[in-house]
Amino acid sequence: MTVLTDPAAAPTDVRSGLLSAVDEAAALEFLHLNTCTDGLPVVIPTPERVDRMVLASGLDADINLGTMGPGGGATTIAKIATNAVMAGCIPDYMPIVVAGIQALLQPEFDLAEVQSTTHCIAPLMIVNGPMIGACGLAAGFGALGPGHRANASIGRAIRLCMMNIGGARPGSSDMALLGHPGKFSFCLAEDEDSSPWEPLSVSLGYPEGSSAVTIVGTEAPHSVVFVNDADDPDSAQRLLQCLARVVANTGSNNSALRGGTVAVALNPEHATVLADAGLSRADVQAGIAALATNPRGLLRSLNPTFVRDGDPDDPIASVEGPENVIVFVAGGSGLYSAVFPSWAAGAHDNPVVHTAIDTDQACVIPGMEPRP
Repeated sequence: MTVLTDPAAAPTDVRSGLLSAVDEAAALEFLHLNTCTDGLPVVIPTPERVDRMVLASGLDADINLGTMGPGGGATTIAKIATNAVMAGCIPDYMPIVVAGIQALLQPEFDLAEVQSTTHCIAPLMIVNGPMIGACGLAAGFGALGPGHRANASIGRAIRLCMMNIGGARPGSSDMALLGHPGKFSFCLAEDEDSSPWEPLSVSLGYPEGSSAVTIVGTEAPHSVVFVNDADDPDSAQRLLQCLARVVANTGSNNSALRGGTVAVALNPEHATVLADAGLSRADVQAGIAALATNPRGLLRSLNPTFVRDGDPDDPIASVEGPENVIVFVAGGSGLYSAVFPSWAAGAHDNPVVHTAIDTDQACVIPGMEPRP
């Protein structure tokens, strides 16, 4: 064990064992100096705090979920718990964090490439099921903004794992030219109560009433403004056009590389407009995919490197098909929904990944035993 009296004199290899400090202020400075944080203050991961988080996972501390790129770190439950503590999570959140990491580690997500690309991609996490209420995840107003403890700390735990286990550091292994604020935390719940459709997780094959996480690597949300006219029978189609034009943004990777999976967050009012027109979630996905095109000539005039010669009037799709448009309901009702463009690269072309949240593990957190 290293006794830390001066953070500036601390060893540089801080990920190989247990460290100690004279107090939590010194420990925090040590973590900052050794690039173990995201630049913001963290909760000091004392053994007691980490043990409680491990216990809440229902799994053994030394279980390894896989190798996390680009650094190749072993993704043990103890390491996930350490980063969850640092992020400000409470033990109740740990099953969601573990599920998020399991999704990221699926080979199809190409995490090592996601971590090291120059694009600004970050994993957007969408939570479904009873864990939303159990953990107090926000799905409505400002769900991706400040003020929501569960959203912020769960998303931050994922990022800290990506940095401290995966080894992603800005300018050395994380090569995003600019990044975006979602690289601090990028987590929200679907507003299942306001949605006119089945939960997103059910549409992906999970049983009704179960909890799951869905992750898409995306850019920051791009606002889509739309004013409904209840007297206009074409209102729903106009909304689909508005959404599709943002998906088909001519400067985006989706238009240039013609692939990837985009996410679309419909606010409850916009979702109702589409549902009242008789459109299912699948119909909305198909409509956006079909409308999100650009003429070959336009794309070639802007980025000829990415576009082959051909008829300039050929419509070039920005996504390959409806399955590459993830539609969910979130945010407050009003004028604005959001589109999350994507990277459209990697060996697997930036797909959606998802996994169930294990809520069957039972444990009693010390100090939180039921009263007699």
